[in-house]
Amino acid sequence: MGIEERFNVPFIAGMALKEKQIQQNYRPIIAVHKWFARRPGTLFRGLMLAEFGDDHLERLFFEANDFSGLRIADPFMGGGTPLIEANRLGFDVIGFDVNPMAAWIVREEIQGLDLKRYKQAATELVATLGSQVGVYYRTSCPLYGDPDVPVKSFLWVKVLTCDACGFTFDLFPGYLLAEDRRHPKNLVVCHQCGALNEVAERRAPGDCHGCGATLSIAGPPARRGRCMCPRCGADNSYPGERRAPLEHRLFAIEYHNPKRKPAHKGRFFKKPDPDDLARVDAACEHWRRLGARFVPDESIPPGDETSRLHRWGYSRYRQLFNPRQLLGLELSCRLIAEIPNERIRAALATNLSDLLRYQNMLCRYDTMALKSLDIFSVHGFPVGLVQCESNLLGITNDAGGNVGSGGWWNIIQKYTKAKSYCQAPFEVRSKGKHKVRVPIDGEWIGDCPNSTHRSVAIHCADSAQVALPAGTLDAVFTDPPYFGNVQYGELMDFCYVWLRRLAPPGTEGFDRPSTRSTDELTGNVTQLRGLEHFAEGLANVYCRMADALKPEAPLAFTYHHNKLNAYCAVGLAILDAGLACSAVLPCPAEMGGSIHIHGKASSIVDTVFVCRDSRVRPVGKTPATVADLVAVVAHDLAQLAMAGRTPTHGDARCVLFGHLTRVAVEQLRPHWNRSATTAEKLSHLRNRMVAFGDVEALARQAAEASHKPKPPVPTAPVRKIVGTLW
Repeated sequence: MGIEERFNVPFIAGMALKEKQIQQNYRPIIAVHKWFARRPGTLFRGLMLAEFGDDHLERLFFEANDFSGLRIADPFMGGGTPLIEANRLGFDVIGFDVNPMAAWIVREEIQGLDLKRYKQAATELVATLGSQVGVYYRTSCPLYGDPDVPVKSFLWVKVLTCDACGFTFDLFPGYLLAEDRRHPKNLVVCHQCGALNEVAERRAPGDCHGCGATLSIAGPPARRGRCMCPRCGADNSYPGERRAPLEHRLFAIEYHNPKRKPAHKGRFFKKPDPDDLARVDAACEHWRRLGARFVPDESIPPGDETSRLHRWGYSRYRQLFNPRQLLGLELSCRLIAEIPNERIRAALATNLSDLLRYQNMLCRYDTMALKSLDIFSVHGFPVGLVQCESNLLGITNDAGGNVGSGGWWNIIQKYTKAKSYCQAPFEVRSKGKHKVRVPIDGEWIGDCPNSTHRSVAIHCADSAQVALPAGTLDAVFTDPPYFGNVQYGELMDFCYVWLRRLAPPGTEGFDRPSTRSTDELTGNVTQLRGLEHFAEGLANVYCRMADALKPEAPLAFTYHHNKLNAYCAVGLAILDAGLACSAVLPCPAEMGGSIHIHGKASSIVDTVFVCRDSRVRPVGKTPATVADLVAVVAHDLAQLAMAGRTPTHGDARCVLFGHLTRVAVEQLRPHWNRSATTAEKLSHLRNRMVAFGDVEALARQAAEASHKPKPPVPTAPVRKIVGTLW
């Protein structure tokens, strides 16, 4: 028995759904450092227990397990989810990724840490930093007359100089600063004097309390690259092909007043006063006098995502930060570099790298949630018109908790929880409406503290070029790139150009000027990487992994995409590796509310492909007719519904694509010609998949069938029979 027979879709899908809503509560280890599109740890725990466990999955899941002596590989480790789950279960692990940031992050996640010494060093760092720059993050409270209160966020708006008359004006996309959801009233910026006005009605906001001008929510907004000069009425465009970034003007401050907060309703906002502007000038002068030793001066290379920065005039990474941010980050780097303990120094360098996503001038302000949106809240480089600068130090309350986000204290607290979880991992079980932590005594994440037999090997390397000894892997579990979704290298360079200045000499991969690689398996227009490149690269990796697997051992991976062609590449890789697809299983893997997919036709459901060598034989028939195919997809959708996921059309489509891939692999495998051209192989796969008819219509049929009272019985799973060819 293995995954095909023991994996429980409703149980694991339900766990994954809950985890992805608040992933840090289920897997705090992800807070070590940002990575993109992390799959649920509960999913990979479920897959490994289904394959290697000897009891019901629901029971094993909440018990300690130890699979010492077995070895698992991940050729696309990214943020490390499969390796972390495998390491926790006692497996020896080996991981590869072409991105040096991935290798650094996974090492930081797994490597042991003296938490007491780390917390002491982190506390000293923030205290010293506070003495150096803390004054620049203070303000006064005009509501109650209290001086010297901490700032949570500085809000900036881009300004443009009119081509016709030379007048400089604000590029507000609208004048609503805060909605009346988490604040008693709507907060509106006056377009004439900049005063902040609390209003009850957005449709009729009334007059400004400062200058008497009629308030407007939308106003004459800047949008779609066009705006009208308020002085002469000339039509101006932005950004164009700019030689330098647009300047910013500080127009609002959100602050925290701990003394008044208990009796105060809502948040604290103010228009900057002369003292606030003087602090900005003082920080700029401090930075000018200090000079840079650690602030990177690298230029931003062209790319699918970075070319957007070029259009806005950003040519160097340092231009993405204002002088106050550069000052605080430079001083942080200097303090970290002086720490004698290499392990503590690496941990704090990781913290600084993660902090960067909040400490830059691409962060936006969420007018509903009233918080900063970090630069990677979408998987790109969003250049907005209003920016949010968070307090570098962070703010803590009397109980030690954080107020707001984006500062050093926030990062330190999350990192501490992450590494504490490594020492004492847990699962979260639902009991009625409540969630209960279940300690898993006997499991741990690390490289050394409790055992001398647990091997951890993390490499910055192209797994297509790695030759592992044959028959040395008990399984491969991975989450490969999804063709064109995320430009990992372009995005991670934002952190890498800083981190490589703090990394120890000889750190694997950190001799490169960029994390980008021609071997990266993502579609990229700038680097002319298309579907054929992706398919060939994936096939090369799977061939290497298949050669290293023990007989009958699984290669299991997650995948989803909105386009059928992307699944053709998956089928090609499976076939070129000489593998058979023994099962395809659905599981939620994204958060439905994620900004980069919300409101789109995307799916949050992955297909888990379970592949083994060719000595397998199916029990029962695989879908041969449209009715068969619709039935098996409908069954999967019904299982997701049992887990609490109401399947969307996008979900149905992705589940369908998984089954179409499996059918095509089975049909083509007996006569598969690896020496054919990539274009020919992709064409063969697509022809097999579309033979069932229009995929959109099939997805609708399956979704409708899944709502019937008695879900159809799926095609029987595949049973392994050694020595029998398919």
